Amino acid sequence: MSNLLPYETTIEVRDTCLCLHAQRAARALARRFDEVLRPVGLTNGQFSLLMALNRPEPPSPGSVAELLAMDRTTLIAALKPLQRQGLVATAVAERDRRARRLILTEAGRRRLAEAVPLWRVAHRDLEAATPGLRADEARAMFRALSTRAD
Repeated sequence: MSNLLPYETTIEVRDTCLCLHAQRAARALARRFDEVLRPVGLTNGQFSLLMALNRPEPPSPGSVAELLAMDRTTLIAALKPLQRQGLVATAVAERDRRARRLILTEAGRRRLAEAVPLWRVAHRDLEAATPGLRADEARAMFRALSTRAD
């Protein structure tokens, strides 16, 4: 069997692929924050989703999906366990009865209030434990990559 792709190419991708490195970092960070948020019964994804709903006016599913860079189907699936727990509710929009709005319930606000101090400590500890990390530069780079037009 001939090898159409040399092993050196595998090494090249392993060492240089931004996507691979971003995925690895995202998984490691997700595991870390999942562990931190476990005492309040949230995953890092649920924390981000609840935080995206913490607005003066209830957002539309589309605006939340866009903020979190998710498709609507994935968002709706992620909302279901939060709705079952009574942390999120859905309501009909006042101006357009066909549109829906996502509401962070009082229980959801309490859960977020419990989670934020844990998140703050973990975030501070993460930045302190990685002195070579220039967090503001990393955030700027991730923001640029996530908002770049396709």
